[in-house]
Amino acid sequence: MGHSRQRGAEALKIGVVSDLHCNLQGLELALQAMEDVDELLCLGDSIFEYQFSNDVVARLQQRGAHVIQGNHEEGFLSPSGIRARQRPGIDPALMGFLAEQPYRRYLELAGKRLLLVHSTPWEPRGEYIHPHSAKLDRFAEADADIVLYGHTHCQVVKRVGGVLVINPGSAGDARDSRNGRQLSCAVLDTVSEEVRVLDYPDPRYGEP
Repeated sequence: MGHSRQRGAEALKIGVVSDLHCNLQGLELALQAMEDVDELLCLGDSIFEYQFSNDVVARLQQRGAHVIQGNHEEGFLSPSGIRARQRPGIDPALMGFLAEQPYRRYLELAGKRLLLVHSTPWEPRGEYIHPHSAKLDRFAEADADIVLYGHTHCQVVKRVGGVLVINPGSAGDARDSRNGRQLSCAVLDTVSEEVRVLDYPDPRYGEP
């Protein structure tokens, strides 16, 4: 991304977004709020149902983001999404880029092992694990120091066993009443494991 630090034991500032749902303005505001991050993670659902956003996917690609697919990508890229994929105006290179992304991704950053998933670390994936769900305890089974997930559009920062679990909320489609249904993203310091969750209004609906 042009300003990445040397990887290794040095601190890394990692920006985290999820569930953009084709909202380019939401992504741009997240990037502004996070300021200068060394790495950018996108935890799935960069697109929305059977809509594709060249602008959102291109921006993620431009920023060198580590991207995974969510359930909306799975639907769009499945047999049921064939007509949506044939719509005029979709950049085939960007669609190909998104299709190449995995459903889960391990990263080794600054000596920490990160697992990126959209919904759950276990299969079958797809459950909505909300902040007070007892199933959050299962994240402790993951082979990682830090697990990052999305899907619920609800913020989570919680240590489960030896695993730090982070959900940044949604940077594109606010649904969390606990933050006044604002959009949000997160910034993680990999050494201190400090997490800052940043809230901001959805520009599509004006100021709250």
